Amino acid sequence: MTTPVRVGTRRSPLARAQTDLVLQLLRQVMPTRRFVPTPIDTSGDRNRGPGGSTDYTDAIDRALATGAIDLAVHSAKDLPAELDPRFVLAACPPRADPRDCLVVGGHLRPERLPPGARVGSSSLRRRAQLLRWRPDLSVVEIRGNVDTRLGLVRSGTIDAAILAVAGISRLGRASEIGRVLPPTSFLPAPAQGALAVLARADEPSIVRAVRHIDHAPTHWCVDAERTFSAELGGDCQVPLAALATLRGRTLSVTGEVLTLDGSIRLRGRRSGPVARAAGIGQSLGRGLLERGALALRSPART
Repeated sequence: MTTPVRVGTRRSPLARAQTDLVLQLLRQVMPTRRFVPTPIDTSGDRNRGPGGSTDYTDAIDRALATGAIDLAVHSAKDLPAELDPRFVLAACPPRADPRDCLVVGGHLRPERLPPGARVGSSSLRRRAQLLRWRPDLSVVEIRGNVDTRLGLVRSGTIDAAILAVAGISRLGRASEIGRVLPPTSFLPAPAQGALAVLARADEPSIVRAVRHIDHAPTHWCVDAERTFSAELGGDCQVPLAALATLRGRTLSVTGEVLTLDGSIRLRGRRSGPVARAAGIGQSLGRGLLERGALALRSPART
């Protein structure tokens, strides 16, 4: 019997749904291989306090490094800015809608929140963008998975919440979206809506096999957005955003950095051939640094 390929994933309903999408693709291109999902608890799952995106990848990546699993599936936006050199980003399947959306309580209209409305988010980027858009709103720190956040809105604990369109849609909850937010005001997190399949660099046969499910346009955009973030030292203390788009073989990246209150925003754009995707993102990041992006860096949260 063929040795199964163990695929690491978080236990959350969204993570399992995303991993199921990857498994479907893998089974289509490699029908003779057996792929087994392997749920793993990350530090972010155990501790719901403030933290960084890598809290949701740490334990899975340790399992990949030690050989306890053969592949890891992550939300691409949760990857560290600098990938562990022991790993290869072997595939990015086709990206879902990268935009943010607003979910509101039944007593409110999504197109017009009242002054002082309590809007939930755990993201510094979303907080800054919200306050830039509507400084009269009250931004409430919330944690937990998508179901938990939607429950806070339904219960009236908060009036609304900002979430990723991709996450809600992958859970089959798109009907609860009140309003999709335009990237002109709510540029998404780098790599939002994309998935990342990691393999060990010393397993070239697995890397080659997984690359059959790679969607090149998505991978180009993810590379550009991630290099933009890395150039700015992207982590949870930097309210930054980026979105790459394609027109033929030309890739364009829009990126921004904000102060925590949204009062200052530096935004830029770079374009070039897809073969230079990473370089385009890096160039955009350097351009914002030259314009003073580091001065907008937020103080660490306690």
